[in-house]
Amino acid sequence: MADSPLKGVSLRGLEVFEALARTGSVAGAAARLGMSAPAVSQQLKNLDAALGVELIDHSRRPMTLTPAGRTFLRRAETALEALRKGLRDVTTLDLSGLSSLRLGVIEDFENEVTPILTERLAETMANCAFHLHTGASHTLQAQIERRELDIAIGAAGRTPPPGTRSLPLLTDPYILAVPRGHDMGAGLDGLAPLALVRRDADQVMGQQIEDYLTKEGLTPPNRFEFDSNQSITALVASGSAWTITTPLSLLRAGRFAGGIDAHPLPGAPLARQIVLYALEDWTAEIPDQIAAIARELIADHFVDPGLAAMPWLGESFRLLP
Repeated sequence: MADSPLKGVSLRGLEVFEALARTGSVAGAAARLGMSAPAVSQQLKNLDAALGVELIDHSRRPMTLTPAGRTFLRRAETALEALRKGLRDVTTLDLSGLSSLRLGVIEDFENEVTPILTERLAETMANCAFHLHTGASHTLQAQIERRELDIAIGAAGRTPPPGTRSLPLLTDPYILAVPRGHDMGAGLDGLAPLALVRRDADQVMGQQIEDYLTKEGLTPPNRFEFDSNQSITALVASGSAWTITTPLSLLRAGRFAGGIDAHPLPGAPLARQIVLYALEDWTAEIPDQIAAIARELIADHFVDPGLAAMPWLGESFRLLP
């Protein structure tokens, strides 16, 4: 009997190829899939060998598909979508046995992730009272610590709330946001003519940014301290200020994005972790499946467009398996 034409073609290889086509780089695909860059390269090499053709033109940056790659991508995406739909059909989260679910989600996800996540959860509920809270991470952590929430998605604080377990979702590195066209040749010293917009000191981001400034010996005047991401990005886009933010926050700049340039943060890498906290008395199945849905939505709405806009982020902006 002749060998199967699918011999050597793995599901992981198809996922890697799709991610490479979407992000245009090995680092981007690795970030999207929560893999290492060498593992991504090996999966693509295996797929090329199994098919007997090269799917990616490695001589260009960002990477582009070969003619064979463009043809195969359409078929691969169709197959993967069918498999994902089938997986959702047989592993649909069943909340029909719950009497209540109290979910908190960070404000960063309010426009893109939260609506789809809540829709997918709500459609599985029969007699379940579903309460959704949107807020800052420190507020959600306090709520779950007081057992006012069952599950909370937000930035990890210095210590997890007592009585919870945490599931990692995303690593979100800190970056510089400056007015469009501002010369960064002098590094942080070149920002002296601009005002620093600080985050509210109660926020997880605000605390981590202040720790960074202290470590770097920076003491800019405290002229602006906001708890509104849109107000921060608006002031930076106006040309009079700079800030320390993250890709996740910057991608929510909306109409102000055109007035902002992003740069790596000088010094040692610094990132916040986006996690799902669940009360320990919840069975693992429901938090695990909610985390899986959240990762999928975060990849589509933030990781992929973030790496397309800022490819220099590489593996620093990635899903956490």
